Amino acid sequence: MAHPTVDQDRQRTAPSDAQDGDFQRLADPYRRELLAHCYRMLGSIHDAEDLVQETYLRAWRSYGRFEGRSSLRTWLYRIATNVCLTAIDQRGNRPMPSGLGAPSAEPEKPVVAAPEVPWLEPMPDTAMGGDAADPAAIVASRESMRLAFIAALQHLPPKQRVVLILRDVLKWKAAEVAELFDTSTAAVNSALQRARAQLEQIAPARDDVVEPADPEQRALLDRYAAAFENADMTALVELFKEDAVWEMPPFPEWFVGREHIVRLIAAQCGPEPGELRMVPTAANGQPAFAMYRRGEDGVHRPFQLQVLTLGPHGVERTSTFFDTTLFPVFGLPEALPAPA
Repeated sequence: MAHPTVDQDRQRTAPSDAQDGDFQRLADPYRRELLAHCYRMLGSIHDAEDLVQETYLRAWRSYGRFEGRSSLRTWLYRIATNVCLTAIDQRGNRPMPSGLGAPSAEPEKPVVAAPEVPWLEPMPDTAMGGDAADPAAIVASRESMRLAFIAALQHLPPKQRVVLILRDVLKWKAAEVAELFDTSTAAVNSALQRARAQLEQIAPARDDVVEPADPEQRALLDRYAAAFENADMTALVELFKEDAVWEMPPFPEWFVGREHIVRLIAAQCGPEPGELRMVPTAANGQPAFAMYRRGEDGVHRPFQLQVLTLGPHGVERTSTFFDTTLFPVFGLPEALPAPA
């Protein structure tokens, strides 16, 4: 007997035209929240976009056999979770420099990139899911997307990571998570307790985080951008908290203390007034800046993306990403026009 061709196999697994239309209409509203779920799992916006595509492809192929014993949303999350677990097994975790070793005490020493490390990536706020009509849902979504929280998740074993996200972030019932893993609710609750205990040791307290909504914090961000654009190191040092942290993937070196941070910027970047330009954006529910650097032709082009953590006494942490492929993901221009 002849084996079926690839086209014949696709015809058997693909939904009918009517089912295809239903699938697109019913499944598309969950795309953004599934992107946020995959990002929490993987710590990479690029990987998350690929895995959402893979999730929808698998779901589309299987939709003809979907029996509706769970909601379509739950079914899609199950597929996405399994896709993410496979990806973690293949690609490993994505750390930040501060999760790999002790801080450097030599800000003038040249830093060396480690491109072989799959570093954590930020996610633009515009890509985050959540119910825009529900203020409580917006706050919860922002808290669960904080860069420090995503970095902390990377320290958890994959299944503990899944359990914590599904139970504490998405508010699944223990029985639903147990069904996903084909295990008992007792095992799920045990994994959740271990995940929470480990997360408490490495994740920052939520009360310490300051939202950049009030005029005073907005003014601080304006002064921060102006200090870089004017190459004013004296002004910059005043904006950081005394024990602030600066890290900058793909460089494994990271620094603690505002004096070290400003010495690093002066030594490694050495900006002149007008050399750098800052464009405000938002990532992981936090204020961020896209930094553009002037080239020899006078054009300012993408240089780095900074995600800031604000505290009551200034900038507590700056996570600086030198991966300029993130600029299109954030909808940022390839170059800046000359200032008027």
